[in-house]
Amino acid sequence: MSKKITAPISAEVARELRSGDSVLLSGTIYTARDAAHKRLVELVEQGKELPFPIEDAVIYYVGPTPEKPGQAIGSAGPTTSYRMDAYAPALIAIGLTGMIGKGKRGPEVVDAMKEHTAVYFGAIGGAGALLARSVVSSEIVAYEDLGAEAIRRLEVRDMPLTVIIDSLGNNLYQEGRQQYLSGRRERA
Repeated sequence: MSKKITAPISAEVARELRSGDSVLLSGTIYTARDAAHKRLVELVEQGKELPFPIEDAVIYYVGPTPEKPGQAIGSAGPTTSYRMDAYAPALIAIGLTGMIGKGKRGPEVVDAMKEHTAVYFGAIGGAGALLARSVVSSEIVAYEDLGAEAIRRLEVRDMPLTVIIDSLGNNLYQEGRQQYLSGRRERA
């Protein structure tokens, strides 16, 4: 059974989520990839205001394709998350509580998640058209010059996700592999 949660995500909600949980996410999230992350962290380092409220925010690592008539957004599949690892700890430290992407995260990101209470959600790679169905509206809020990588505010309804890394540092990629390998040993 999936847990229904709403973004922005408070630290309290983030603490309740566990690695392996299936989630249906609704509410307001933001898109950003590595070029936008670089600019965001530069603003943080300069003590300047970010173009969206970062506290309790969820960032989806995506560069969507152009929408077709009648659509809020084009195909919106996740990009590889490690490309944001150099920037994510600084954003987590100032209040980011959720990240959506695909693939592994570095130890610095996991440490920041544990210290500041954040979660990492996995979205299914290759299912961009399906994920786009969860997007009710899309509006560029910053860095339009980045094209598909501009920061967008998305309103989503029941976006299907899985908690990959929880705020305690439990990691589904590691746990799932260990469970699989121990099951193989038991059958041998």
